[in-house]
Amino acid sequence: MNESVAPGAFAERQPLSPDAFEAAIRAVGAERYHDKHPFHRLLHGGRLDRDQVRAWALNRYCYQEAVPRKDAAFISRVHDRELRREWIHRIHDHDGLGEEAGGIERWLVLTDALGLSRDYVTSRRGALPATKFAVEAYVRFVVEQPLVVAVASSLTELFAPAIHRERISGMLANYDFVDERAVAYFKRRLQQAPRDSGFALNFIKTNARTRAEQDACVDAVRFKCDVLWAQLDALHHAYVTPGITPPGAFRPGGATD
Repeated sequence: MNESVAPGAFAERQPLSPDAFEAAIRAVGAERYHDKHPFHRLLHGGRLDRDQVRAWALNRYCYQEAVPRKDAAFISRVHDRELRREWIHRIHDHDGLGEEAGGIERWLVLTDALGLSRDYVTSRRGALPATKFAVEAYVRFVVEQPLVVAVASSLTELFAPAIHRERISGMLANYDFVDERAVAYFKRRLQQAPRDSGFALNFIKTNARTRAEQDACVDAVRFKCDVLWAQLDALHHAYVTPGITPPGAFRPGGATD
């Protein structure tokens, strides 16, 4: 039996133009990026106490530590030498290379300034369960998805410079326990994130050739936004309202070593 097909049904699934594809990616950030989470408004507005800021920095370390692991996992799947040569600098940016200490070290300078011991931070013992689940879900996503989709998941970096600028000014203005050295991580990312996102955006616009691949890339950015949002949901739930802190997690006034 013949089935009628609505006029234009096939045309609707044609690949988006490069500009429309990019616009669809950017629309995800406009709707879902974690700069819109209430926890960030509290953080940047100086409405958190020292322990709440410590909880944020401690949990965010889990994400920082996961980034070079997911990038190493990505590289292990790449047969294109030039793509590996480009992507490997992301690991160097976080882990350091030679005299360059790297972003993880700069993050530990922040947790130092907040009075958290490095052993405690790097052990991840005090991190929330939801934080650890979220960041490991991101690593697994990059391991399991097609390369072009895995690249797309990094594109929340398109939206990062604005939140970094807001964080630098807000934290310096509102917290006397945060100084210029403590925000060095965010200052460096103001240069790194546009470089990385520019390459990744061009890569997916070139290599996502079908509408299904393009849709999967947009969904990857949505997934990554969810990973970032889930971490803030966990922080807000544990340390702001209603203040339910899971067993073993960092507790204000508790041990930090």
